[in-house]
Amino acid sequence: MSQHDFNIANQTAANARSDINLALLALNSNSSGPTAPTPTYANMHWYDTTNNILKQRSEADDAWISIGYFDQTTNKFRILDDTQVVDASGTQTGLLGDQATAEWQSGLGTTQSLVSPANVKSAIDSLTISSPIKAWANINGANGAIRASTGITSCVRNGLGDYTITFNTGLMPDANYVLLGTAGSVVSDNRSAVDIFQLTQTTARFTVMNQATGVRRDATFVCVQFVR
Repeated sequence: MSQHDFNIANQTAANARSDINLALLALNSNSSGPTAPTPTYANMHWYDTTNNILKQRSEADDAWISIGYFDQTTNKFRILDDTQVVDASGTQTGLLGDQATAEWQSGLGTTQSLVSPANVKSAIDSLTISSPIKAWANINGANGAIRASTGITSCVRNGLGDYTITFNTGLMPDANYVLLGTAGSVVSDNRSAVDIFQLTQTTARFTVMNQATGVRRDATFVCVQFVR
């Protein structure tokens, strides 16, 4: 660390030599020190050892401009947050740093910027209409086996046309969901007009019965959706 006023006063040769060497040392070390050098000069450098930031004096000699951070633990140069990217005329074209969450969520900001995966997800989620369908399943009515599903861990056939499903953990915030279902002998056989689905919400248990006869039946394809 060395600082100097860069003024070589009239003095003896030996003292002048020592003074010049001190001035050169200050130049070589970017006038490093815990406090700003004095006096200051337009465009001079100062390495702030308190904050590990290299600074340059403004052309008007009225402020310090921070250039970058030097990590003295890892010996790495770090770019300061909110550093603007500009073109040759000084016009901003981008930003090295985070922007307000509202900017990402609105999707209206035009400033190019570094962005984290979390911010991308947050922005997408804010622009996406959440589907009310929380779970669905295509079930073999004969044995309760699940052919395909989302949000459902298992299905148990309790008896003829009687099933209990288990939702994925944490899927449903409460039991105020709605069951929509169809049943048929083939997957394209939509028999919702003649089948009645009865649901016990607290246990996620439902039955399938023929509307005309009131008799439960094991349809080959029992297709259900749970809306919340």
